[in-house]
Amino acid sequence: MAKCSAQQTSKTEELDHIKALDQAYVLPTYARADIAFIKGQGARVQDTQGKDYIDFGSGIGVSSLGHNHKALQKAIKKSAKTLIHTSNLYYIKPQAKLAKRLVKYYQNGSDETTKWRVFFGNSGAEANECAIKIARKFGQEDGRYKIITLDSSFHGRTIATLKATGQDKFHKHFAPFPDGFVRAKDLSDIPNKIDSHTIAVLLELVQGEGGINALDIQQVQHLAKLLKEQNILLMIDEVQSGIYRSGEIFASKIYGIQPDVITMAKGLAGGVPIGACMTRLIDVFAPGDHGSTFGGNFLSTNAGLCVLKTLEKMRKNTTLATTIQYFHAKLDSLVKSYPKLFIKRVGLGLMCGLQTHNAEILTQCLDACLKHRVLVLRSGGNVLRFLPPLTITQEEIDEGFARFTCAMKELSAHKKSRI
Repeated sequence: MAKCSAQQTSKTEELDHIKALDQAYVLPTYARADIAFIKGQGARVQDTQGKDYIDFGSGIGVSSLGHNHKALQKAIKKSAKTLIHTSNLYYIKPQAKLAKRLVKYYQNGSDETTKWRVFFGNSGAEANECAIKIARKFGQEDGRYKIITLDSSFHGRTIATLKATGQDKFHKHFAPFPDGFVRAKDLSDIPNKIDSHTIAVLLELVQGEGGINALDIQQVQHLAKLLKEQNILLMIDEVQSGIYRSGEIFASKIYGIQPDVITMAKGLAGGVPIGACMTRLIDVFAPGDHGSTFGGNFLSTNAGLCVLKTLEKMRKNTTLATTIQYFHAKLDSLVKSYPKLFIKRVGLGLMCGLQTHNAEILTQCLDACLKHRVLVLRSGGNVLRFLPPLTITQEEIDEGFARFTCAMKELSAHKKSRI
């Protein structure tokens, strides 16, 4: 008994030590949960206390192959033993191979006469910065520079992508912002915002921070046709919805549209920082127009090749589609079982959520889930967001939802006792 107590004290001290270091030396930009994770396997992570959690968040959609995936581990180890980084002053074989694979996978079954090119950075914000610069240069000859985005959108935290983000809460304290960004209320409002200076529309097909709101397919297709007629670029932010999270390599394929620019990041390298901007406008940039010191280095692109190979195989053998269907069934069951907590399932593929009745219920659900050791996220004011690893097993899904159900039962009982 004494030995057990001593071990527990040691584990508690480890968490306290990590927290003390963080509070002393890290800028306080995050409202962290009182947990520090030390290892993971599949869709499970373990904290300093030795407690295991089912990870339905995958590092905010980043750990697409889960934790400690053998093939990804091998790819990273191989890169570390040969080359990690040389800079973009020289040719990088895995970067070129990853660009080819992205283009070929995207074009599969579509118009392959359209040529595409890829720029690599380190994050979604960088990918969207690249898209913004492409649009600005493309429009400079006829004086067009305005980019329309939607309310509730999120496109990054740099000054330009922050202004492109259609949520005022992110703008506070950081003005003045660059000109040229126009917000539309919804898809039907975008035509009202178009003028002679409009060069592009930037959209998330599923709004990651805006309530896991999947845009209407027919409205998006109608808008795409309208923009093409007016020679206005359609730029799709797939930072969160891309790389098979929707069930296809990009949600754009599900929507049946061909954008001029697609941005991606998050799940592309399974946890290694990466971002990419893919465009059909292959002649807009010239050497020196854009760049990134770390972008597309050996480590990140070798990891990206491994991720794409793994997920493409899952898509082809229908494993991914089966997982999506199984996960959705669990969410739908919860909506039926707890109508006083949840309104409906939202989202697309494994970028999905449960819409709660209000923000208070959302916070209570998040707290209850953490207590029962299942990791979920928030989106917007009232949505529980689920971004599980795409490789998650049915056993891990069952365990995660068993814990989730216990949390909801406890929450429901507590709410009844207060009435």
